[in-house]
Amino acid sequence: MPTTAQEIYTEVVRNLSLTERLRLANLILNDLVEKNVSVIDRSDTWTEDDRTDITTFSLQYAAMLFPESEE
Repeated sequence: MPTTAQEIYTEVVRNLSLTERLRLANLILNDLVEKNVSVIDRSDTWTEDDRTDITTFSLQYAAMLFPESEE
């Protein structure tokens, strides 16, 4: 009997019709919602400082690529 998600997919899910695969995905997702499972790793979310840093870097890079005004 398959024991990992990859084995289950390879041996069982892959052989299902598209309709049955979508039905299975729906069942899995609904089950997670009902159990209020948090699968979002908050350590991967961007902070306001991260967004400020990337914006600053992007603007500096654009200024380097296009140093002269087109006016």
